[in-house]
Amino acid sequence: MTLRSKERAALRAQAHHLSVTVHIGHQGVTDALRQTLDESFANRELVKVQFSKNSDVKAKKAADDLAALVDAEVVQAIGRTVTLFRSRPRPSDAD
Repeated sequence: MTLRSKERAALRAQAHHLSVTVHIGHQGVTDALRQTLDESFANRELVKVQFSKNSDVKAKKAADDLAALVDAEVVQAIGRTVTLFRSRPRPSDAD
């Protein structure tokens, strides 16, 4: 699923007030971090991720890689903070 411009704008507005949920340290993306992201997406559809100042990554490239890893969409990348979106199935979708 690819987000349309208006959907992305609405998600950015919702994400503005969110706190960072997941921090990525100097070790980068590990299996434990991937599991933490999956758990965060189990509780909410929008997750803010912040890369450590010590990490040598470009946020946009890292955001794309991270989104692909956890099957999510990048909503925005500002500085070292990235917002990801992954929709949860609605109860009526299960039928």
